[in-house]
Amino acid sequence: MIFDILTIFPGMFCSPLEESIVGKARERGLIGVRVHNIRDYAVDKHQMTDDRPFGGGEGMVMKPEPIVSALRAIAGDGPPARVVLLTPQGRLFSQQIARELSRLPRLVLICGRYEGVDERVAERFTDDQISIGDYILTGGELAAMIVVDALTRLIPGTLGNAGSALADSFSETVLEYPQYTRPQDFEGVTVPGILLSGNHEQIRRWRRAQALMRTRQRRPDLFARLDLSSEDSALLEAAEQEHQTAK
Repeated sequence: MIFDILTIFPGMFCSPLEESIVGKARERGLIGVRVHNIRDYAVDKHQMTDDRPFGGGEGMVMKPEPIVSALRAIAGDGPPARVVLLTPQGRLFSQQIARELSRLPRLVLICGRYEGVDERVAERFTDDQISIGDYILTGGELAAMIVVDALTRLIPGTLGNAGSALADSFSETVLEYPQYTRPQDFEGVTVPGILLSGNHEQIRRWRRAQALMRTRQRRPDLFARLDLSSEDSALLEAAEQEHQTAK
């Protein structure tokens, strides 16, 4: 998969996209990341990429010409691409959207800045608009990094364990169960005994119950969307009773 990122701060991507899983995926040729400086496509000698908004108001707006020129310049540089504008006004990014986008051969990410981009860019030259959350960042660069990271994990061959990404939180609309590793006893707090039992079926049932309990406690909005099986209901009830007894 190819990622083309349009930004006025290309230096922000140097380290984050060269480390860890993303960096290894690039080295192995599983993904390609190309960062394009929007300023290179500005039409004036000062390389201006923003201007005051018509109608007045605070802040600046990103000009349409440099962004559209950049899009046109890279249009033929690879397979057909979906163009995504990263903006607080976009649809909320989720694991489902990540899976959807990860199937594409190429994705162009436009990093908005200031008060946003000229509406004519958003309306005429993008295929999608995405937000990573209901908060405001200084620009779309960090959002672009998050999108690249989330999609890269879903590309076959990226993770050592092929099933790892499928078992992540939000892949099934439930949070992940508690995880433990060595030492068995850390400052008087021990690992739940069932995880040391070697009984894989009991461990599976315990983990499922813990995941359901955690989802209901921490993300009731996700829990409300679950269609619990009869086993889920029984596991949850038993786990709650055990929790109450332990208090």
